[in-house]
Amino acid sequence: MSKVGVGILGCGTVGTGVAKILLNHQDVLKARNVSVELIRVADIDTTTDRGIAWPKGMLIDDAQKLINDPNIQVVVETIGGTGISKKLVLDAIRAKKHIVTANKALLATCGDEIMQAAIENNVDIRYEASVGGCMPIIKTVRESLVGNHIQQTVGILNGTCNYILSKITAEGSEFATVLKEAQELGYAEADPTLDIEGIDTAHKLAILASICYGTKLSVEDIYVEGIARISAMDIEFARQFGYRIKLLAISKFNGKAIELRVHPTMIPETNMLSNVNSSLNAVTIMADCVGDVLLYGYGAGMMPTASAIVSDVVDIARNLASGAISPRIPVLSYMPKEVKRISLVPMSEICCRYYFRFDATDQPGVLSQISGILGRHKISLSSVHQKGRSEKETVPIVMLTHHAKEANVREALLEIAQLDSIDAPPMLIRIENEEG
Repeated sequence: MSKVGVGILGCGTVGTGVAKILLNHQDVLKARNVSVELIRVADIDTTTDRGIAWPKGMLIDDAQKLINDPNIQVVVETIGGTGISKKLVLDAIRAKKHIVTANKALLATCGDEIMQAAIENNVDIRYEASVGGCMPIIKTVRESLVGNHIQQTVGILNGTCNYILSKITAEGSEFATVLKEAQELGYAEADPTLDIEGIDTAHKLAILASICYGTKLSVEDIYVEGIARISAMDIEFARQFGYRIKLLAISKFNGKAIELRVHPTMIPETNMLSNVNSSLNAVTIMADCVGDVLLYGYGAGMMPTASAIVSDVVDIARNLASGAISPRIPVLSYMPKEVKRISLVPMSEICCRYYFRFDATDQPGVLSQISGILGRHKISLSSVHQKGRSEKETVPIVMLTHHAKEANVREALLEIAQLDSIDAPPMLIRIENEEG
């Protein structure tokens, strides 16, 4: 079997992990009838010690030299972002190189252009590590479930948010305290906005929805809400009602339109996702032939992400070695002519159950005021919890609803927020009741 040459663009945490596997695990790869060779690694920093004894001339600072190297058939992009990474990926595609990337932001925002370029140049693009790290979610959808109509996906797709929520649940600490700890431990970036505001999760959901339903990539279509307002009080109330709070990426397809949303969600303690803690990720897929499938594993980190990237490199190498038509599997799972923009269910039309918390003045009549407004907006209650008097001027009033329409909920909460007796913006958390 002739060797397939590989080049890596970017040698940060993930790029270093890929290089380590390709250099140090040759015995494992050869035993599995895989012949790949790392030819070059390009990064602007060629002096930092990465714990690798680089063969002479392998680590260079010239990305174009890597792209133009005729001995390289597969280019791995681990730079990240949507700036120079986009240019280099497109340059590599035009140079007829096959692409492997973990760059969810690039695919979610520029995916249509990149996928089209790959199709025009008859090269493969693989992106297993872009969603869920080492979990084989992309392969599962594109290959294992190829004969299924996928009805929904529900997932924990951001380890930083899951770590924070798990820590608050376990210890009762407040959000700011746990976020600082996560940053000190390296689970959260110095600027954690992409994670805690749900943007990173939305990028992953855009990719996942595109291959599940054959729809065009568009992160702008996704409703996104982060976890910054979740308090230890909300998590404790959730526990009392038999729920846990997770940041979930949710897609649901009714055959005509798709729901796409990312937000904190209460799920029953009996749901398997409730017990996915720390920085782990998990996704459940519901499909018509197989029912529910659960995938679980590390969604980030040097070696888990690198492992997923190497699996894509190996898939391409095996295709090249066997002379298979490339790409053997459509880049978005569906044939290009079958990929179309599917209608979306507007967020205002979503129906689910809700948790409300109101910080209200401790005085008679407040509860009846709130209940009256909810009733006028066709929102019925399944449970009400009003804390007794305290030294504070306000007390929390917590309510769980039956199924209600999002538009009605928004209108009701806006009206309730105007009451003189309400001291802070009302808290809303959606509830998904599937027990899984």
